Amino acid sequence: MPDDTPRFTEVAPRVWVAHYDWMHVNITLVGGADGLLMVDTHGSAAQARVVADDVRRLGAGPLTGLVNTHEHWDHHFGNATMVEQFGDLPIHATDWAAEHMEVSSAHTFEHYEQDTDHPRRDEILATTLRLPTRTFSSVLQLDLGDRAVELIHPGRGHTAGDLVVRVPDADVLLGGDLVEESDPPFIGDDSWPLEWPMTLDLVIGLMTDATVVVPGHGKVVDKAFVQDQRAELGVIAETIRDLATRGVPQSEALAAGEWPWERERLASAVRLGYEHLPRSQKRLPLI
Repeated sequence: MPDDTPRFTEVAPRVWVAHYDWMHVNITLVGGADGLLMVDTHGSAAQARVVADDVRRLGAGPLTGLVNTHEHWDHHFGNATMVEQFGDLPIHATDWAAEHMEVSSAHTFEHYEQDTDHPRRDEILATTLRLPTRTFSSVLQLDLGDRAVELIHPGRGHTAGDLVVRVPDADVLLGGDLVEESDPPFIGDDSWPLEWPMTLDLVIGLMTDATVVVPGHGKVVDKAFVQDQRAELGVIAETIRDLATRGVPQSEALAAGEWPWERERLASAVRLGYEHLPRSQKRLPLI
């Protein structure tokens, strides 16, 4: 029996968000006179076919373009399916994300080749990679006919190539994985924990008190939520700086610090923070 559950919910005029249980991923549609712009495409060809059916069920217009908020697989492994289903769509991303997407995807495929017990292993490995076709370095404006949409690279944070999507007339901001609601933001091996708070300062500067914020994962939030998350990331960054300045070895920093999140989430943050700090800010042990 086909699944006719309505997933896309209008969170602002002609802006619809669908939340999917797998990884709590959000897919967003922004509507204009010329059609729909989809932001992120999910984590497998099979799941993207579900998203495509949901787009048709919404019936808000033709899909005319895609945006990938960054290079991680759970946000772009649906690209090829969307092109197969809707035609040769332009796919937008930052220069960095586009340049690193193939290598990042290769690591993902390698991981799931080895993870033979993962319940979605086969569908992930069956996915065909399709890379972005239109890239930018800092800011790009897209014309949807009667609506302008802004793609902005605010700086390094979750990755070096994150973008946010701003819909000014609807006062909506799509944060990608610079903002997460279902869990604290993921600080991985390609993150920039010392710069992330300042990147969010720029993102927050794009908001009003009434802005609807769509995170990469989880429920729709508001400006106050993003400010709180920025504060937590700021504590992490400043704690790393303080520990390094006081000469606490990296190997002892995780245990020595007072952190806003569970320590097991912060191993990469501490390692990367120590690596990214300039030598002048570290109290190095005497040899």
